[in-house]
Amino acid sequence: MSRDHLHGAVTAPAAAHDADAPFLELLARGAAAEAYDRPVLLARAEGRSDERIAALEHARLLALRVRAELEGRRRREAELSALFETAHDLAGLRDVDAVLQAIVQRARSLLGTDIAYLSLNDPARGDTYMRVTEGSVAARFQQLRLGMGEGLGGLVAQTARPYVTDDYFRDDRFRHTAAIDAGVRDEGLVAILGVPLTLGPNVIGVLFAADRRARVFEREQIALLGSFAALAAAAIDTANLLTETRSALAGLERANEIIRDRSAVIERASDVHDRLAELVLRGGGVHDVAAAVSQVLDGAVEFTDTAPADALEASRVEGHAVRHRDDWVAAVAAGGELLGALVLHGHPGLDPVDQLTLERAAMVTSLLLLARRSAAEAEQRVRGELLDDLLDARDRDPRLLRERAARLSADLDATHVVLAARLDAVAPDADHEAAARRRLWAAASHLAATRHGLAAARDGGTVLLLPLEAGDSATELARRTALHLGGAVHETVTVGASGPVRDLAAAPDAAVAGYEEGRRCLDALRLLGRRGDGAAAEDFGFLGLLLAGERDVTGFVARTIGKVVAYDERRGTDLLRTLEAYFASGMSPARTKDALHVHVNTVAQRLDRVGRLLGDDWQSPARALEIQLALRLHRLADPPRP
Repeated sequence: MSRDHLHGAVTAPAAAHDADAPFLELLARGAAAEAYDRPVLLARAEGRSDERIAALEHARLLALRVRAELEGRRRREAELSALFETAHDLAGLRDVDAVLQAIVQRARSLLGTDIAYLSLNDPARGDTYMRVTEGSVAARFQQLRLGMGEGLGGLVAQTARPYVTDDYFRDDRFRHTAAIDAGVRDEGLVAILGVPLTLGPNVIGVLFAADRRARVFEREQIALLGSFAALAAAAIDTANLLTETRSALAGLERANEIIRDRSAVIERASDVHDRLAELVLRGGGVHDVAAAVSQVLDGAVEFTDTAPADALEASRVEGHAVRHRDDWVAAVAAGGELLGALVLHGHPGLDPVDQLTLERAAMVTSLLLLARRSAAEAEQRVRGELLDDLLDARDRDPRLLRERAARLSADLDATHVVLAARLDAVAPDADHEAAARRRLWAAASHLAATRHGLAAARDGGTVLLLPLEAGDSATELARRTALHLGGAVHETVTVGASGPVRDLAAAPDAAVAGYEEGRRCLDALRLLGRRGDGAAAEDFGFLGLLLAGERDVTGFVARTIGKVVAYDERRGTDLLRTLEAYFASGMSPARTKDALHVHVNTVAQRLDRVGRLLGDDWQSPARALEIQLALRLHRLADPPRP
């Protein structure tokens, strides 16, 4: 129960305290929601006074609110417990199939669905296939293979985005095929939610939860299934790394057979093994590995990403160190990605065992780099989750927020600035745009980590929360951030900043208000043609008067697009966002449907509804200009919640 509710309870009349008693008993024994109507009905049947009945009604509402909060907390505890147990299983991974089965079982249990299943991509065949199912009864469904873009799962695998449908057979956002529809029909599925399994930028499969009845999946449920998908991807990645490690160990055993009769060489190989193992255990870096191998091979070894291109490519393709003039080059690679090279300088005469030592050192270096990357990505996600909680959550425990921030070397009691950053270049397609956004988020996350701040992807851009140093200003911080991010991603980045924000942990709306202010500054910069620049709210004196002064901006918006705003609020539709995307796409329905990720028929239906609300001439040049201005003012005055 909130502090205001408790205060109201203290100052209420004594009759209100009496009215609380039956509901406290219901809360104590965990009664069903229907049971909370009985005390009110009984009082009415007994002819109690209106005051008594009103007090009971008030107490009932408060009790139901507390019950909902308790149920929400229990649900979140169960979700966190399941995620912890799954992570624990992953830490002790022995059988990847068992871990994946546990993930699917827990996902089905927590989401309360009839069935959950997981599919993996098959690069050789260019499709995706069923790997694990839980609750399935149809053999044909369990053996389904989905081409990229076919069915809901194929669409998720192709786009790397979650998709949900409350009625599969009536949903035309994805391509239906006879084989897939037959399998889904055999299983009797209606509502389906699918989230991608990703390793870095690559989708390796899809995790599903589905019901045999119509159902709307909440955002929290989509996020929960996404967390399980991340654990499943980690389990698969770990299994692959174990396989690679076992393969490396097998190669080492073959090398040991070769050098068995050469005691001095064996001793040297043992020495490098001990040194590298010790380095890994104590958290050494790639340059420490190079230094250790230098001592063992009695030569100068360095890690570099500027090795001779021909030698580096030959080493990557062959999987062995190759000679280049008087040097030896060993590629440091993981999968198909080239991470750098270990170069042994001035040592042309290298026996096979020493060559193998250099190659093993390159393998250890690749594992260290991957581990560092995984740790950095995990920290980025944690920083993003904390910032999301500051922007989204209302009922928060300031102490827990401060503790989470302290673990990330951030201080929520310090003065901060909220910065909204966005790329300005127009991407040629959705894949390039998504890749550019990922680069922006990665650069922002690195900046936040080095500045003891937070960063998260949001609203098609990135939001940062950075501490404001003494003597610094929000304007200068915004400009430096725009330059830094633009240089990091090699594209133009515009940054809008809020004024100084304080008491982030204690004040529930401080971060939200700061983000809204930063977004307005970002929009103002783009309206003024200052793309690639950074500015704060304090920089827009005249523009601030124009947007927030005595002018009848609200009346203009109401007269121009008020019917559309009211229709969206009343029906829960998305006509405003469709209009914005339509104008942003040059009034092209084809490009609009790509921007909204809906079918072109859906765009046509929405625009037809807009025409009935605004009149047949709404697309004329004069009306279109007024509508676009009203849309911009409406968005600046009331930016959408994330």
